[in-house]
Amino acid sequence: MTVTTRGTLPSYLTEGRAVFPEGFIWGAATASYQIEGAVRDGGRGPSVWDTFSRTPGKVASGHTGDVACDHYHRYAEDVRLMAGLGLGAYRFSISWPRVQPDGSGPVNTRGLDFYDRLVDELGDAGITPYVTLYHWDLPQTLEDRGGWTSRDTAYRLAEYAEVVHGRLGDRVRNWTTLNEPWVQAFLGYGSGVHAPGRTDARSALLASHHFVLAHGLATQALRAAGAQEIMLVINSSPVMTPEQVQDPAAEVSQADAEAVHRVDCLLNRQILDPVLRGEYPAEVLEIVERHAGLGHIHDDDLRAINQPTDLIGVNYYNPCVVRSSPGEPADSAWPGSEGIAFPRLEVPKTAMGWPIVPAGLSRLLLRLSQDYPEVGLMVTENGAAFEDVVTEAEPGGRVHDADRTAYLESHLRAAHAAVEGGADLRGYLVWSLLDNFEWAEGYHRRFGIVHVDFATQRRLLKDSAMWYRGVIEENGLA
Repeated sequence: MTVTTRGTLPSYLTEGRAVFPEGFIWGAATASYQIEGAVRDGGRGPSVWDTFSRTPGKVASGHTGDVACDHYHRYAEDVRLMAGLGLGAYRFSISWPRVQPDGSGPVNTRGLDFYDRLVDELGDAGITPYVTLYHWDLPQTLEDRGGWTSRDTAYRLAEYAEVVHGRLGDRVRNWTTLNEPWVQAFLGYGSGVHAPGRTDARSALLASHHFVLAHGLATQALRAAGAQEIMLVINSSPVMTPEQVQDPAAEVSQADAEAVHRVDCLLNRQILDPVLRGEYPAEVLEIVERHAGLGHIHDDDLRAINQPTDLIGVNYYNPCVVRSSPGEPADSAWPGSEGIAFPRLEVPKTAMGWPIVPAGLSRLLLRLSQDYPEVGLMVTENGAAFEDVVTEAEPGGRVHDADRTAYLESHLRAAHAAVEGGADLRGYLVWSLLDNFEWAEGYHRRFGIVHVDFATQRRLLKDSAMWYRGVIEENGLA
């Protein structure tokens, strides 16, 4: 069942022209394990997602990323699609096990050769590459040594960053260290619904700290190598009660306000404050000490973490909704969330079951610009999965994905409202260019603006892609 966002939004998100500032960056994003395939080609080693997807019951229908969109072999075709859509930027991630099969030591030059070819193809098409060094596909060898619970993994990421910059840095200006560290720390090591599938609060909290340490160390390595622009990408969300979703000015009880504050510390400030302020919130340190101790946080860590960062990438899909609920046990993905419930909103939802709240993006962007004015912002992921249907009766086939177009339009209007309100937003990258391997959902959820037939690898522009092309041409919405 699909839904539409039209008719459910405030007028400022549905009416009038919305033209973005001159030089605004328009593009799309993908991730290596989700699209590349070729998991045994070119000297690539196994990643935690190779292992996880082969573990019975972990990924829907036993799907794996072995082939995915076969982008490794079809990248030139995909770049032509990007150029045809008028994309100015393409955010993609490097597969760490393709470059260093064991996560350290010898470099696999054949792996780097692939990214060399991709970057050159993008350059020839006039598309700016935005390189993400790490998007969850940790080399399995490093996981066997402790993964992100081991401090050494942070140092290995810095070493790997230097290797990749050494090959691509003459053509790549924009570097992202990590994608969504909170997700891998707390879904990968806490709840276990993502690779590597561990279920331990202490491991999740250790991993979270080592992720921000890795960002700091990799930033230092990139700066020393001459990198020009460095970004950290986070899965940030505004934290609200159900009443505040409907009315941001709604009064809430003291208990609910305390729940909002605690979860905001766990989700947003646990990552942003050490990176941008050189400190952890006191509430976070109390929770970490209770569940994991503080021995893994060394004396000079916060100085190493707090490196000048040019941009924060914002991956927004929905708000985080909470309510005080005395006696509620902590959610496994949220150590320290005792006494807090995460209620479902009675609003339209995507095929992922995620609530559609475009106004949350405005609220988030304005809050981030207010609290962290020293960095610029970019929406690095925003999109939706719906139940797409290919109409083969029409010439060449068509996908009439009106719900996705409505979703994207409403969120772009929300982003524009934030710009009008003073948010320092530099660009917008739709998630995703292609239908792909959607992590634990396998191939059952489609986020792409380009449809992929996974049996034949045929690419087909959806209506949303053609609509997005028009947005790019107009630098906004009519």
